[in-house]
Amino acid sequence: MAARQKEMIADEVHQNQILRELYLKELRTQKLYTQYHVNPLRKVHTITRKPMSWHDNLEEPADARFLNLIHHAAQGPRKKYPETQTESQEIGWDSEPLVSPEREDRRLNHFRVYSGITLYKAKLWSLG
Repeated sequence: MAARQKEMIADEVHQNQILRELYLKELRTQKLYTQYHVNPLRKVHTITRKPMSWHDNLEEPADARFLNLIHHAAQGPRKKYPETQTESQEIGWDSEPLVSPEREDRRLNHFRVYSGITLYKAKLWSLG
């Protein structure tokens, strides 16, 4: 067995041929990537920038399209759309009161009115 191992090691031409085939196989299967992109399926962890860094605080020109998009997204649904987009928006879409709120109208406004006995009872209840 020892003689066989010496014979395998001593055959340098055979070893060189094996290494050459391995090298050529690696060259065939390797592909050099020069364009890199972010995997869309993987969660990206952003790192916050330093607040006092000079290159992070450079003024950039305002992008009008981006600003319009942000302002449109910040608006409420009644300002964005002329009518409801979902069934849930139908509730409360027309939020103006149907009848103008007149404070003097006794039919719609029931204010708390105290008389002698109700004032006495309210003080008694507030004391516990």
